[in-house]
Amino acid sequence: MPGPSPLASPKPAIARFGVFEADLEARELRKQGRRVRLQDQPFAMLAMLLERAGNVVTREELRERLWPADTFVDFDHSLNTAVNKIREVLGDSASSPRFVETVARRGYRFLGQVQWEARGESEGAATGASRKSAEHSELEIPALHRGIPRVLFALLQSMYLIFYVVALIHWPAVEKISWLDTRAPLISIVVLVTAGVGIPVRLYFLSAAAFDYAPLGEKFRKIFLGVLVLDELWAIAPFLIVSQIGFGGAFAATAALLYVPFAERTLVRMAYPRA
Repeated sequence: MPGPSPLASPKPAIARFGVFEADLEARELRKQGRRVRLQDQPFAMLAMLLERAGNVVTREELRERLWPADTFVDFDHSLNTAVNKIREVLGDSASSPRFVETVARRGYRFLGQVQWEARGESEGAATGASRKSAEHSELEIPALHRGIPRVLFALLQSMYLIFYVVALIHWPAVEKISWLDTRAPLISIVVLVTAGVGIPVRLYFLSAAAFDYAPLGEKFRKIFLGVLVLDELWAIAPFLIVSQIGFGGAFAATAALLYVPFAERTLVRMAYPRA
């Protein structure tokens, strides 16, 4: 039998998990001290899952708690909507859950470790904790609105797409980046193969960022080595237009592009942190 719910305490409780905290009295969800918008119904469902962390909360229990018997509503649709909203704000996914797991034909289970604090204990250190979590988050990167790094990440993907298309359109200019007068087709083959691989990869990243695909962070981390090799090869793309920008300009642009894959990784970590 699970222990008594933390909400039964005379002092309202705050649940902490990962970089998040849920104030069950104020009905607020905060990430690294900053409030995250979550509607009443999804928040009430999250509160139930937090109370019973590690245990399955059945669909029937959720119906009784959140949708009284006299409420006429499409229960399945409303429940799925609430779960999706919770996963969206937590950066979670149904396929590889870190917080909310779907238990087939039964209900849902909260997977994360939850620490409970009474409001009085939390308020004493609230200011310091918020500042500390913002400055020293799990990822040691600034806490920004997720839309900013997503937009910057999408712009970088667009830049690489332009590189690929321009290189393929101006195919004869590709030979200009070879300093060896060998007439070997190696450079052309490398450009053709990497552009053929890079175009679908960039389109995938663009669509994933545009639709805020939750597992993007995990998938990017898995293929980062391949992305790094691809991007480092294309860092010499400015030499395709060396006649227009000069050797110094091409060299400076290449030096900057060598850092771009690491900037991509940082942006992905900011938008899809592993909480």
